[in-house]
Amino acid sequence: MKPSIFEMIIVLISSFLVSYLLYPKIISVVSFKKLMDKPNDRSSHSTATPSLGGIAFFIVLILSFYFLEPFDTYNTISSLIPGLTILFIIGLKDDLVVISPVTKLGAEILAATFLVLHPSFEIENLHGFFGLYEINKTVSIVLSVFIIVVIINSFNLIDGIDGLAATVGTVVFTSFGIIFYTTELFLLFGICLIMIGSLTAFLRFNVSHSKKIFMGDTGSLIIGFIMGVLVIRFLALADEKILLLPFKPDNYPYIILSILIVPLFDTARVFTIRIMNKRGPFSPDRNHIHHLLIDFLHLSHIKASMFLGVFNLLFILSFFYLSIYFNQIVLFISSLFAIILLVYFFFFINKNINATKVKSKIKSRLNNKLSNFF
Repeated sequence: MKPSIFEMIIVLISSFLVSYLLYPKIISVVSFKKLMDKPNDRSSHSTATPSLGGIAFFIVLILSFYFLEPFDTYNTISSLIPGLTILFIIGLKDDLVVISPVTKLGAEILAATFLVLHPSFEIENLHGFFGLYEINKTVSIVLSVFIIVVIINSFNLIDGIDGLAATVGTVVFTSFGIIFYTTELFLLFGICLIMIGSLTAFLRFNVSHSKKIFMGDTGSLIIGFIMGVLVIRFLALADEKILLLPFKPDNYPYIILSILIVPLFDTARVFTIRIMNKRGPFSPDRNHIHHLLIDFLHLSHIKASMFLGVFNLLFILSFFYLSIYFNQIVLFISSLFAIILLVYFFFFINKNINATKVKSKIKSRLNNKLSNFF
């Protein structure tokens, strides 16, 4: 059953309004109970700020499932609820009492497993991507769990400045919304609309000076999980659904790369830097691309978020076009060229930041010596 334009507008507006009404309540309770996110040496905020904005995402999603049930052709909701509940609990606990990365990783794997055991999320064919076609069920399950866990952690890592997670999330869900509307998977299309509405409402408070709130791990884990759901379902499309899309089937992984370029590139980059510096991949620092834009280009949080959001959108449009008209060799070369440019750009920024820090230290030492001498 295809939703009408009116129904789509109602879903979008309703998710926005419910979220918009929930955030002040959450801010009030969190502030009253003093469950604030306190700044540290890596923080981009200077005052204690309410967190737990992800509670609204969970509430809105669970409530929306009742109204989206008529579109649940493949009984998908039953596989979504366990994973969402697990990540909501573990994210809430991590926001209140910090938990170990191993515990969080275990919860992510468990949540992903509930999902990928559902038949409609089984990836049976890679359609010639790197010469691969049919894959067996075990490989499909392991690959799917790995993809979901990577996406969850990638999105979790970009939630570092005001507006970025909501901006990138809106771009991602809009892109997947178009794909699932085209393939007539209206449950997933509805979930995309709900996330767009919720994230838009969240953005209003996230960039506010007087009523600011962070989504916290509660929110980023849930959003990352939903993104993982969309990616796996996209890769598991049946042949009759694939024919509805204009893209060449072997280019689908490049479509996913373009949609998730910001979180995936940032994660790969910071993990590489940390490992090269003989540190744990999950050890905190200020090497994320959004930190570099703020520290070197002196962009505000909103400008840095808009910069990365527009970049993400342009990257998606470029690869959508390439995926329609060119084969995967052209896509591979384009992806490699784009990644090399990105690596060079942020290496240049990082190099200049380090040079500035060294100069500042030298200048400070010289001033101290001169003051002592005179």
